[in-house]
Amino acid sequence: MPIKIPDGSPAEAVLRSEGVELIPEGVALRQDIRPLRILLLNLMPTKIATEVQIARLLSHTPLQVELSLLTTASYTPRNTPIEHLQAFYRTLDEVRSERYDAMIITGAPVETMAYNDVAYWPEFMDIFEWSRTNVFRRFSICWGALAALYAAYGVDKEHFSCKLSGVFPQTVRAPELPLLRGFPEVFPAPVSRWSGVRHEDLQGHETLRILADSPVSGACLVMDEGNGDLFMFNHLEYDTDTLKGEYLRDLAADPATSVPHGYFPDNDPQREPVNQWKPFAHMLFWNWITCLYRDTPYDLSVLSNQNG
Repeated sequence: MPIKIPDGSPAEAVLRSEGVELIPEGVALRQDIRPLRILLLNLMPTKIATEVQIARLLSHTPLQVELSLLTTASYTPRNTPIEHLQAFYRTLDEVRSERYDAMIITGAPVETMAYNDVAYWPEFMDIFEWSRTNVFRRFSICWGALAALYAAYGVDKEHFSCKLSGVFPQTVRAPELPLLRGFPEVFPAPVSRWSGVRHEDLQGHETLRILADSPVSGACLVMDEGNGDLFMFNHLEYDTDTLKGEYLRDLAADPATSVPHGYFPDNDPQREPVNQWKPFAHMLFWNWITCLYRDTPYDLSVLSNQNG
């Protein structure tokens, strides 16, 4: 089914060039169907690239999805044109009276900072608290997953001595769940972070369940079995060359930067990387959307403190 994104956005041109079916706003309004309303809290500095990555994955499902974009009012990102933010993004005050089936929270390059030192942390907490009554389910990625776990359960992050970067095999721990339908016992996932969470800290909360992990990169997927919230610490949404761009950026700042593990063929940065994880990204988002459609109320006005 088509995905509805803001008309005229840069993501629209990219997705059309890839053959992704988009639905104009006028057509969407004429259809007698309730699309899944998904809010993307985009905290990444490369906002347009992240919009494309998420919209691409949401489009490969049999359901109509309406994607809205949310940014912070308390912090203005330096790497996205202000004209783009003004044209396509909204802030919490602008969506406060609205309700959504789900909110996706992206990562952010602030992992080495204490949560309270992040410029927009008070606003992040406001958005998270608002989502408890206005959003049915949350899907958090990388720093977003760390921050959401801390906000909801007080699970703090563990800092690494160096950045964990590369493609690491992840072992499925809950193959019976619909969310992991079609997954093999082991699948590859891009990892790019300075911190993670300890298994023992997660196991201290009876509703949190580890769905996939690695002995090297730690937890990959965690779900709250009470409300269906999903936490993904890795980056299945990444494009083929995203890790390469991050590596070259880090290398320019520090010549001692290690080559991302298992990413370049023969560990040679001169060779082009091969995308090993794309099928599993599509599979995860397909399954997530299917579960969301099955569980979410048709009338979103009934949302209350059920997400607690």
